[in-house]
Order: sequence, then structure tokens, then C-alpha cells
Amino acid sequence: MFGETFTSFEINFDALNERNVFVCGDVISGRIIFKISKEIRVNSITVIVKGKASVAWSTGSSKHRRHHSAREEYFTMKCEDVIQQNAIGAGETVLPSGTHVYPFRFQLPLGNFPSSFQGVNGRVVYSLVVEIHRPWHLAKEFRSELNFVSHIDANHPQLLEPLSASNNKEVGCLCCTSGPVSMRVQLERKGYVPGEMIHIIADFENASSRTLVPKATLVQIQTFYTISRSTKRCIPKELAKVEGRHLMPRSSGVWGDQLLQIPAETHLTISNCQILEVDYYLLVCLKIPSGFNLKVIIPLVICSIPVYRPPS
Repeated sequence: MFGETFTSFEINFDALNERNVFVCGDVISGRIIFKISKEIRVNSITVIVKGKASVAWSTGSSKHRRHHSAREEYFTMKCEDVIQQNAIGAGETVLPSGTHVYPFRFQLPLGNFPSSFQGVNGRVVYSLVVEIHRPWHLAKEFRSELNFVSHIDANHPQLLEPLSASNNKEVGCLCCTSGPVSMRVQLERKGYVPGEMIHIIADFENASSRTLVPKATLVQIQTFYTISRSTKRCIPKELAKVEGRHLMPRSSGVWGDQLLQIPAETHLTISNCQILEVDYYLLVCLKIPSGFNLKVIIPLVICSIPVYRPPS
């Protein structure tokens, strides 16, 4: 059996940075390492690099279910035959049993490609595929995913501007009015990186007769589209939250510098894909018992390059 012939197989990359991520134009190198249990003949060992996005979801009941899907191809690059680079002559190459190591090297193409992403109903994937071709055998494939990043710089002027939002409403039940509640929320900027703290400044006014609870939530929105964008599906996901002290009736409250940490594994914002988007916003609300909560929404951008802070 072919699977029993290859007792182990690895694709090892030479790390370019601490996070082991790749960007457009990077030169990627590494080694293909495999062990075979017996002598084999090989026509070629090729390396193929692919980038694509795909989405799929269903709507309707079981009797009237509709399936929606879309694909977006970014590139397919076939590198040179690594075994021919390491063998004398052409045609079949005889490999003895044991461990074999073949280096590879290629450059990612330039382009505005979205970052790697794994979502509820879709994904953006960059992969390296090794194909081993043997006489009278189906090609055997081994695959390894690349962690690709489309850089977003939090130092962009539009992402450095302070943000603010406010809202107010009357709290009551039917013809009985309890009193107005209001809040104003401020953030120092719009762009953040995974793992960073969001500093929230807020003023709350509670002129009602109810006890309110201030709360802030970081929300991710995954949106999936068909190619025509005539059909879409949105999936909200709460990533982190913080709750403040109760706001008693006829009182006011302040968040002087409330902190909310962005999870370190948070995906970057994706806005450069036709069939998949990943957006973020900060939701600050006053929870009103037996009533509709008062909310403000502030859009955020999760970046790959943090705000530059000069050394003290």
C-alpha cells in the first residue's frame, strides 16, 4: 500500500518572524522530510502553493432547504520539481528506503489578498501542497497551511482619530414614565491589535427609578456572501466583555478608564474579500431590568501593526 510505504512525512518552514506568519512577496523556504519503508521509483516531487476563499451555508426548512456557496481563487503557483533539482538526469529516480530531505524555496505573489481565516461558514486558506508522482500510481498529496497576514497598520491617521458615541431614552412601562437614562462613550482610537487593551471612558446618567448595569462587549461579525452578493449570512460572536458597578436610581456614574482586553487569538479585520468579511465593534450598553437596553455601537478595526510608541 502507498500509505504504508511512507511511514512519516513533514513539511518544515524556515520561520521569518516570531509569529511565523507570511505576507505578500515573502520568500518562503523549508524542507520536505519523509521516510519510506522500501525502495521506490519517483517521477517527480512538486510543490504547489495555493490561496483561496470559500463559503457555504444553508437556509430554509428541511423540506425547502437552499444551499449557498461561493469560491474565490487568489493564486496557484507550481514550483519546480524538487527531486529534479537534487537528482542527476531526468525521468524516474530511485529512492532507497530510509529518510529523504528535499529543500524548497519560492516567493509569494504580490496582491491584495485577505488574511488567513477560519469561520463558521467560510474560510480563507493558503496552503503548500507536495505532490509525489510515481509510475503506475495515483499522485500522493501532503498539505500544510500557511499563516498569511494582510497587514493593517493601526498608525493610519483614520485609525488614530478618537471616537465617541452617545444615546438616551425614557425608561417607563406603558403610560408610566420612570425617567431618562443616557450615556456618552469615548475611545482613544479605532485601530487595535490582538491582545491589546481597549481604554473606555464613559459617563452614565440614571434619572430613572431602576437600578442599571453598565456593560461593554467586543463583538465580531462574520459575514458570508454569494458571488453576486444578493444573498448573505451574518454571524455575530462575543469575544470579550466587562461589567461595571450597578448604577443606582437617580444617580450618575463614570468609567474613568475601564479596560477591556482583546483576546490574543483574535483574527484581523477582513474587508478585501468579495465573499467573506470580518468586522468588529464595541457595544456599550446599560442593562435595564424589564426593558430594552440602552446601547451605543463603536466600530473597531483589528490590525496587524500596533500603534508606534516612541521609547521613553
